[in-house]
Amino acid sequence: MAEMDVEAVSAVQQHDVGSILSGPDRDFLVRNDGSQVKIDSLKGKKIGLYFSASWCFPCLGFTPKLVKVYNELSSKGDFEIIFVSGCTDDAESFDWYFLELRMPWLAIPFADTETRDNLYSLFEVEGIPHLVILDEEGKVVTDRGRSVIDEYGVDAYPFTAELIKELEKQAEQAKKHQSLKSLLVSRSRDFVLANGGRKIPVAELEGRLVGLYFSMVSYVNNPFTPLLVDFYEKIRAKGENFEVVELPIDDEDVELDEESMESFKTRPWFTLPIGDWSIQKLARFFGLPTLVIIGQDGKTLNNNVAEAIEEHGILAYPFTPEKFAELSVLVSGELDFVIGKGGIKVPVTDLVGKTILLSFSAQWCPPCRAFLPTLIEAYTKIKAENEAFEVIFISSDRDQSSFDDYYAQMPWLALPFGDERKASLSRKFNVRGIPMLVAISPFGKTLTTEARELIMVHGADAYPFTQERIEEINAELEEMAKGWPEKVKLSLHEEHGLVLTRRAVFSCNGCSKEGRVWSYYCDECDFDLHPQCALKSDEETATKEEVKMDDASPKGWVCDDGVCRKA
Repeated sequence: MAEMDVEAVSAVQQHDVGSILSGPDRDFLVRNDGSQVKIDSLKGKKIGLYFSASWCFPCLGFTPKLVKVYNELSSKGDFEIIFVSGCTDDAESFDWYFLELRMPWLAIPFADTETRDNLYSLFEVEGIPHLVILDEEGKVVTDRGRSVIDEYGVDAYPFTAELIKELEKQAEQAKKHQSLKSLLVSRSRDFVLANGGRKIPVAELEGRLVGLYFSMVSYVNNPFTPLLVDFYEKIRAKGENFEVVELPIDDEDVELDEESMESFKTRPWFTLPIGDWSIQKLARFFGLPTLVIIGQDGKTLNNNVAEAIEEHGILAYPFTPEKFAELSVLVSGELDFVIGKGGIKVPVTDLVGKTILLSFSAQWCPPCRAFLPTLIEAYTKIKAENEAFEVIFISSDRDQSSFDDYYAQMPWLALPFGDERKASLSRKFNVRGIPMLVAISPFGKTLTTEARELIMVHGADAYPFTQERIEEINAELEEMAKGWPEKVKLSLHEEHGLVLTRRAVFSCNGCSKEGRVWSYYCDECDFDLHPQCALKSDEETATKEEVKMDDASPKGWVCDDGVCRKA
């Protein structure tokens, strides 16, 4: 989390809590059961003003986190939260939100629109959810309560500038000096749970190779869990010093059916409690992968080895770059390198964890030469945003000179000319013609042998060439063509009707420019028109419409990137 400008926040706004929370002829707040609580009872308490609304999707996600923090702090008796609703429709939406999400705190009555509006203006609320913390004297401690709660949870209490700075310092130090303890231990817990609920000190896991398994316990049919159980039991049977700590990302109050609970209770490894705040922190820290490997020194050895286990099983253990290089299709005996410009040797270990394109090509091949600029363009765009990507040129040139001339045009790596690995790779991927482009996942799984076609049609957007990405692209293309007629009859091509057709690359017979993906096409005449050329009317050219989220946010508000803001 970016360091907070806590001095600026505390500059120093002080408010009379009784005045800002009360309304004409009203000196009370309400609970979700309809009971009233006098505002005077808040004297001497820290106050959180929670600006939120039922129509705001980010609010629906944050409110349960805030409920958890509030409940943990309730025993202190010196902290209260006031819900300041942004619901604009009717009391029914207010009541639903206040009751359905089981808000245990107080609220400004929905009917007092004036006070609610005044609070939004007073604290300059431009986006929700928004949480302002006031101390016992009504001074603003922080207006970034949401970020503080997201990052530190109950550990941030009492939300002072000094404590927040200290927590930020500790978080930075934890990143610099990562250890199993800094990852798994919190202020309130220094243990993990074993079968039967036994508490095992985190200290007992130090010095071991540890897998952090992010899971959803309620997803009982997760296909990876049985694979990991099998892997774990085989590795442990070999006497390896390996452990798994499961991190369930389910909400604390998740209702598990009997099958899910039984499956979770009988896991052969350790776990953190469901709903433990550290899980959300770790999910943000690692980006919510599946299985992170922490080395014996407490440092991250690999950010996600789930695919490696799926592809190689126990052969992937102990998940080191050397082990993955050993499993790579690019290694054969002592040939464990590729080359860069100037013939410099690049170890295959440097490619571990990267998505690789194997480019089978040759200078003497006209289609190869024609495809090269397209591949260079896609490579440059992908590489600019994804360092974990590389292309390897596998030459079918007839002599070293031709190889050198052709490779000089390429910005990527290559197998040396005449390298014996070219034959084995050609057999493995059944290379019958060139150019051919094979996509390999970061841990050696063949993603597709048709990456050339994907690059031709989608360019850099095809990255990372997974089935999920291809499905996303196809869905986007179908969305693009919604509303377009399947057939058109035009004066530009009176002989036959034109049919909306998926085409890789074509030359438009209307504007003579290149086109991709969608064409109004006559197969009999090999005639293509861009959709915008085919659908041109007297007033405008039809183009792809931006797909906008159909949310229920009220007029004047826009929800985007985890926040609902005033437009």
